[in-house]
Amino acid sequence: MPYTHDEMEKLLKKPNLKDCRFSEYSNWVIVNYITATANRISTVINLKIRDLDFEEQTIILRTVKNKKQYTMPMSKYLKPILIEYLSYRRGEPDDFLFCPENNGKKKLTEGGLKTSIAKYNKRRGVNKTSCHIIRHYFAKQYVLKRWNSFELEE
Repeated sequence: MPYTHDEMEKLLKKPNLKDCRFSEYSNWVIVNYITATANRISTVINLKIRDLDFEEQTIILRTVKNKKQYTMPMSKYLKPILIEYLSYRRGEPDDFLFCPENNGKKKLTEGGLKTSIAKYNKRRGVNKTSCHIIRHYFAKQYVLKRWNSFELEE
């Protein structure tokens, strides 16, 4: 069952950067990223900073289910979130976009991301803890806005 609108509001409420830990802020960015792109966890944890092109407003997805790299548009909603995150996170182009600690070189694992998001959700009063059902929320919103499957594929 997808997240409700109220649950997503809790998850998408931006934390106060002055008094939150890097992990909370990073989780907030990840939830926003998945909400905006519907990418799978395996894709998210393998993104590198160099995969983001802010001028072209695109994201290169190198690790995808069908193993065929492709470029997707970056939403206007997501762009400022990622720009701010990178100014906070720092890092080099070949670093993973999402890491376990600020300016870290390590890659998040699928299990680590799932655990981190579960804790993030519970701290925000949301009992559902799945990254995958954020993708369901994306699909539900897509259908409710009367978009069609041909637009989704483009």
